[in-house]
Amino acid sequence: MDFEFSAEDQAFREEVATFLDQELTPEMRRNASRTTTVFADKDLAMQWQAILVAKGWAVPAWPEEYGGTGWTATRKYLFGEQLAKAGAPGLIPLGLRMLAPVLFKYGTDEQKSHYLPRMLSGEHYWCQGYSEPGSGSDLSSLKTTAVKEGDDYIVNGTKIWTTHAQFADHIFCLVRTDSSGRPQQGITFLLMSMDTPGIAVEPIITMAADHEVNQVFFDAVRIPQSNRVGPEHEGWTVAKYLLEFERGGGGAAARIKVSLKHLKVIAQTETEGGPPLWESNAFRNRVNVLEIQLSALQFAEHATLARLSAGGSPGAGSSLAKNTSVDIDQRLSELKLEAIHHYAMPHGNLISMNGHSEPRVGPEYAETVTPRYLNSRAASIFGGTKEVQKNIIAKTVLGL
Repeated sequence: MDFEFSAEDQAFREEVATFLDQELTPEMRRNASRTTTVFADKDLAMQWQAILVAKGWAVPAWPEEYGGTGWTATRKYLFGEQLAKAGAPGLIPLGLRMLAPVLFKYGTDEQKSHYLPRMLSGEHYWCQGYSEPGSGSDLSSLKTTAVKEGDDYIVNGTKIWTTHAQFADHIFCLVRTDSSGRPQQGITFLLMSMDTPGIAVEPIITMAADHEVNQVFFDAVRIPQSNRVGPEHEGWTVAKYLLEFERGGGGAAARIKVSLKHLKVIAQTETEGGPPLWESNAFRNRVNVLEIQLSALQFAEHATLARLSAGGSPGAGSSLAKNTSVDIDQRLSELKLEAIHHYAMPHGNLISMNGHSEPRVGPEYAETVTPRYLNSRAASIFGGTKEVQKNIIAKTVLGL
């Protein structure tokens, strides 16, 4: 089935493409193309956020009263599509896309007026304190505690896999305020400044040699009770609402199309003492399978878009899209690794990143392949493991 966009939406798509041509500098595109982690480099993301804020396009999903665009679901989708095609750096989603909707629904007027403008301007840079050692997919088993003392909570415990905690000046956390009932019933959602005494950040270096994630420790950290979002002990409800925005970003097909084009360039160019890998029927067949799956993903995205435009919700479509896009991404990264042959050395991208770009070790397009392959292994886990998503699909779609 072909989904037709109106003439007005087509004109909007062209407007966005023109804006991106004018505002995305070659240097920004080049730096974005060298990103090997889930989030873009902080300085690059902040530079791009400032440009979008000036245009009024930084937070399309926010209500207009807080700086949103008032766009339809279709225009939000087309905007994301054009960002992917242009190779724009991603904005850091932890505050703008995940915490902000929570504040819109559960935050006090004081919290909204204080945090939202600073989030949008980039003055505040957020990280997420959810997972703990032993509490990842089973998040309700978390053990970081918050005990009342006067008008404050005293927080003790640790969080792990905390992305960009080394840059963040604020963190939103799930903490345990009651252990007497079911695990989900005693959790509270807190906002904290990272410079509060007792908070320490320790880096975790990944197998791709990236410093992307960290472990955060809380030792008798005093947090005002006014920093609680939502009712005490009901943070699990708040957390589930936030996860809808972590897992339901949508628009992955346009980004994967760019990656697939990159794969074809490598496979048609790179040789190893013989013809390019693209001349192998077996290799092309594997690429063709991914193209078919990508077409199905795009169809599913358009179907979800149609439901949203009609006032519906994505439902289990978010889980289906998450699993499908991750599967395609991971297999694409495997094919790229195969296509670059001996240039798939570990940490090859660090050579040029450390200023040693001449003479280059292999072609520029090979630099990011191995670290992205290694980083993509985690995509089956973060944002809800593949198994968790399958359980959601089994319950809501299959009725099991």
